[in-house]
Amino acid sequence: MDTRLKLKNKIKTIAKTPGIYFWLGKNKQVLYVGRATNLRSRLNQYFQKNIDPRIGEMVALAQDVKFIKTDSLLEAVILEAQNIKKYWPKYNIKDRDDRSFIYIIIPKTEFPRPQIVRGQELKKYPKNKALVFGPYQSLNLVQNALRIIRRLFPYSTCQPQSGRACFDYQIGLCPGACVGAITKKEYTRNIKNIVLLLSGEKKKLLKKLIKENPDKIKALKHIQDVSLLTRPDDLSQPEIQRIEGYDISHLQGKESYGSMVVFSHGKMDKQNYRLFKIKTAPAGDDERALAEVLTRRFNHPEWPAPDLLLIDGGRPQISFLSKVLKQQGITWPLVGISKLAGDELVLASGATKNFQKLAAKIKPTLLQVREEAHRFGNQAGRRARRIK
Repeated sequence: MDTRLKLKNKIKTIAKTPGIYFWLGKNKQVLYVGRATNLRSRLNQYFQKNIDPRIGEMVALAQDVKFIKTDSLLEAVILEAQNIKKYWPKYNIKDRDDRSFIYIIIPKTEFPRPQIVRGQELKKYPKNKALVFGPYQSLNLVQNALRIIRRLFPYSTCQPQSGRACFDYQIGLCPGACVGAITKKEYTRNIKNIVLLLSGEKKKLLKKLIKENPDKIKALKHIQDVSLLTRPDDLSQPEIQRIEGYDISHLQGKESYGSMVVFSHGKMDKQNYRLFKIKTAPAGDDERALAEVLTRRFNHPEWPAPDLLLIDGGRPQISFLSKVLKQQGITWPLVGISKLAGDELVLASGATKNFQKLAAKIKPTLLQVREEAHRFGNQAGRRARRIK
């Protein structure tokens, strides 16, 4: 049996799970390290026609392929970086040098925050002044990874102890170093958790969380890997299974609540409805109230991922929310329904024609979601105010 056929047969037995893989040459030399959400599917792609000549050359040299399964794509990204640093495989660094790789650095300061730098900038951060993680191969992937990590273990990007609440604090992303809402000890604890995660020390992190914050363990174990990817809003192939609808209700501009309703396969899924009491958005400001609700919703990576987000609003609301969500790495398709324009569907800029067609096709369901979000918000909001 020739080597190519042997490799193909071996790949057929590999798990369909996230993980990293190694292409090995003669004497077990590591030719390439990669990551995948689905190991078997990714490795099969190396035998497609019309692949990059460089990749074809590597596969021709390969004598074996090995893999390590992980619980999530985030873990795979971290493990991939560790092994690239360990082996510096030829086909990971060919056509580029180590200066062009992506790194995460955490300065050894009082209120540090993870920062993204290129390899050529590392000389600014000696080991005695910063912790360095990497190399990573994708800037976009690292940006999204940090957004997920920040929702698990919040850190500040603002000026510590400035006395003024930053925007991230108002929407629940910043733990409040700016206004003294978090002690140095508590903040350092979050940073230490991030260091363990980026170091691939998941077992140590879980053991630490059992003592400190058991609620975080569930969130860590149920990270939605789709949050890590740049999700296209072209849903022409996969079915839209989960739609989340959002609305804001208030009593004369006060005591505002945000409602979240869920439709699964076109039917109400009431056990997954949620009600959010608005905490930081100005009274009567529905746009910022929606931004707060969506941000708080995506602070729960353990909740099932939506296929589409629906709001009751037109072009200004969609434009504003798209910018807020993009800043936070929330890339799910967003659709609005404009009452002023006769229930016209409003899509974020850049929506593909296929997605426009699909949204139009399911418009009756979207209208039902909009009405249910409004009904639930008013009903649950009245109940919450009475209890108060």
